[in-house]
Amino acid sequence: MERIRDSFARQGMMHTLGARLEHVGEGVVRIVAEVSAATSQQQGAGHAGLTFSLADSAAGYAALTLMAPDREVVTTEFRITLLAPARGRLIAEGRVLRPGRRLIAVAADVWGEDDVHVATALGTMVPVSACPS
Repeated sequence: MERIRDSFARQGMMHTLGARLEHVGEGVVRIVAEVSAATSQQQGAGHAGLTFSLADSAAGYAALTLMAPDREVVTTEFRITLLAPARGRLIAEGRVLRPGRRLIAVAADVWGEDDVHVATALGTMVPVSACPS
């Protein structure tokens, strides 16, 4: 799963959000980040953009774990339901629901402090040719 770690290390958004990979497995990826002053909204909770970005990346990387080395994935559709304010350390777990040659169905959940379920998401990833590094 070194490929996933290398790709994640090159992703500017995750670096900007202070996110890091916590777990990489076949079809499952967990990403963690702390809600900070830079990623919070005006009421002090994590901004929805933070929650969305973590969920989208976790789901996308989960899909990438199932791709051939010459393939990558891009998000084509992603919807999220925010369930509670995002506070503290956020854990986004993405997983593949159904792999396919043309479409990959994915899901993600985001958990916050005190194991509060912050968000749940569903999406579709599409395999594409890998870009040269």
